[in-house]
Amino acid sequence: MSRGLDFVILHSFPAPEMEGKWRDYLTQVECPAHYDAPEFFQEPYWEGKKPFAVLAIEDGRVSGVLTGIHLPHEAVAGQVSRSQVSVAKTSDAAAVTGMLARGLLEEGRSEPLLTAYAWNGTVPEDGFHAHGFHKRLCPGAVILDLSKGPDTLFRELHTMRRRNIRYATRNGVEVAQAQTVEDIRAFYDIYHAWRMTPRKEIHGEELPYSLFEGWFRLNQRNRKFFLARHSGRIIAGSTLRVCPGGLVEYANNSSLDEFLHLKPNDLISWKAIEWAAGAGFKRYSLGACGRFHREFGGAVVPVVRYRMDQTFLRRHDLGEKLRDRGRETLNKLPAGIEKRIRKTLGM
Repeated sequence: MSRGLDFVILHSFPAPEMEGKWRDYLTQVECPAHYDAPEFFQEPYWEGKKPFAVLAIEDGRVSGVLTGIHLPHEAVAGQVSRSQVSVAKTSDAAAVTGMLARGLLEEGRSEPLLTAYAWNGTVPEDGFHAHGFHKRLCPGAVILDLSKGPDTLFRELHTMRRRNIRYATRNGVEVAQAQTVEDIRAFYDIYHAWRMTPRKEIHGEELPYSLFEGWFRLNQRNRKFFLARHSGRIIAGSTLRVCPGGLVEYANNSSLDEFLHLKPNDLISWKAIEWAAGAGFKRYSLGACGRFHREFGGAVVPVVRYRMDQTFLRRHDLGEKLRDRGRETLNKLPAGIEKRIRKTLGM
C-alpha cells in the first residue's frame, strides 16, 4: 500500500482547503465527471438522500473519489449507466481503490447493501474484491470521443439520425440553451405532460418544479438545458451534466407528442453533442445504450457494479443468482414459449 494513504468522508460541500485539493485532483483524472467534483454536494436532487463523498488521501493529496447517496436500505455510488468512482492517473490505483472501498464500508456500515459503479477498466477490481465486494458487469452507456470534432461525429451518425436532424432543421425546429427561469418553467410543463403520455410506462416519482429551477439557478456551470422551439414555442428539452474539460452526460429528455413528427429529440441530441465538441470537453455520454443512443455513434462502454450484501445469508445475492438462473432457463426455451412466460411474469 502507498505510504501515507488514508480516507476521509464528507457529508457537505468541503471547506476551502479540502475543496482546493479536490479540484487539483480533478486535473489528474483522465475524464472527470460532474459527480466526481465538489459540486456533487450542490445537487438539489440529493435532498433527503444524505449525500456523501469518500476521498482517498495520499500524502496529503486527494488521489481518489467516490460519491454516493443513501437510498432505503442501500448506500450507493452511481448507476448501471454511470460511474461515481474515479482514481488519479498517477496513483497506485489498486491501493487507492481499496481505500475507497474501506470508506464506503465505513459510511454504509449499517446499510444492508453497499454498491459502487465504475466504468469498466478505469479502476482495478482488486481494490473492491479484497474487501468483500462482488463484481457484476452492467450495460453501461454509449460514449462519444469529442476530440474527433463535429464533422467526423456527424458522419458517424446512423443514416436515419442524420436524416431526422436535417428534417427537423428544414421544418423550422431551432435549438438553444435555456436563458431564463421562464424557459425552465416551460420545460417543466413539457416534462409533466410527457409523464402523463399514455404511450409510455414511466417509472419513478414525478420530480418537483423546484428541482428544475434549482438546477438552473445553482448549477449553470455544471448543468445545461437545451430546448427545442418551433414557431417560438418550446416543444422539447434535454438536460446535461457537465464537468469542464471532462465528461458531458445526457441526463434526461422530455417532449410533446404532437410535435414528435418534427424530430426535435434528434436535433437536440445532435446540437448538444456539437456544442460539447466545440467547448473543449473530452467525452460525451448518451446516458444509456439503447438503439436510439447507439445510432449516435461512439462505443458502448460497460459499467462494473461492485456490491457488498450485508444481509443475513446474503439474501440479495441469492435472489439475484436465482433470477439469473431463471433467465438462463428461459433463454433455452423455444421463442414462443419464452415470450409467453416473460409476459406472464412481467420480465
